[in-house]
Amino acid sequence: MAKNGDKKYTLYVGYKSMVGLTDTYEGANAGMPSAAIEIVSTLSDLVSFLGVFQADNNKYYLIAVRNGVIIRDILLTDAESARNLYTQMSEIPDWGALFAPSSWGIPKSQEKLLSDLMGQGANAKLHEISTIKSMFPSMVFLVLFAVFGYVVLKNSVVNNKHVNKPTISAEKIAEYKKQIEEKTQKITDKILPTVVEQDIDYAYNHLPNVNERASLCYRAMAFVMQPIIGWNQTYARCDEEYVSANFIRDFGTLNDFYDIGGDLMPGAMVQQISEDEIVVRVKLPELRTSFSIDERDQTTLMRDVTTIFQQSNINANIQGVVDTVSTASGTENIYVTEIGVASKLIPTEFMRAFDEFNGVYMPSVTWRAGTKMWNYEVVIYSK
Repeated sequence: MAKNGDKKYTLYVGYKSMVGLTDTYEGANAGMPSAAIEIVSTLSDLVSFLGVFQADNNKYYLIAVRNGVIIRDILLTDAESARNLYTQMSEIPDWGALFAPSSWGIPKSQEKLLSDLMGQGANAKLHEISTIKSMFPSMVFLVLFAVFGYVVLKNSVVNNKHVNKPTISAEKIAEYKKQIEEKTQKITDKILPTVVEQDIDYAYNHLPNVNERASLCYRAMAFVMQPIIGWNQTYARCDEEYVSANFIRDFGTLNDFYDIGGDLMPGAMVQQISEDEIVVRVKLPELRTSFSIDERDQTTLMRDVTTIFQQSNINANIQGVVDTVSTASGTENIYVTEIGVASKLIPTEFMRAFDEFNGVYMPSVTWRAGTKMWNYEVVIYSK
């Protein structure tokens, strides 16, 4: 943003803070209210939303908020441009709410007037940014400090001309200059801090699509569960990065396994646990990820998940976990609902139970040949 401005800025931002830059040639002036801040504070109950609100003179104001952060806000001069940008951004999944003019006929969207949202939120004003003005007092102080040091040093040298033996050696002068440089550096460090706080990258910022993840695990497990004469499959497992299968020898030989398995599973990694046990492992391809989190509180979420499995008469082990993350400004809680289920449903069918939830991820699924059951581990991230 700073590169697009007509000036050069050095920007330091604290944790959980936002900044927006604009230029005076675009019509911005100091003291002008910020529409984005007013709308976000008015709709403070929504963690994420995408909205287009019609303004005066047939203009449209678009704003997009994800996880409490404003990622886009712009005033567009015609309905076609506004709708095209709205359609493009609506392809991002898991919006908490959608706002659009009713005449557009956008599914699941509601209309709100811009005038109803303005004046109710935080009264944020634009401020003029000038690096010269902000650093002027500090630079004046540095100049005065340097002049003072120079005068003191000069007077000391001049006074030494009146004595037969110098009282200040070259080493003393060098040491004094070093002290001045150190003090100057300390003042400069206070003006231009070098430590910038980094945002925490939470797991729910990078979740794959639920159906794509289930389909990938199912297809990958089928790939490693190949029938090999004389060897029995005991289980197959899909983790976050790999899919693996375990084989126990019956009447076959190691050569049988390598000859047949090499043809059926090209590229697979084979780990020989013993002469009677082999594990085959294949790395999973990466899936496209996006931000996803459920808007419900953990208590409500656990109740809704429990209800779904009760309706299907399926036993599920459901528990809520609260992970505490330390930040520069204190601590923050991450709410995770963990679900363990044994089912006869394949992954692509089982994961449909979570269609109404956001923030869903399946860390692992295991197929056990002895019980002919699928054991699922599922987590849901919530507010």
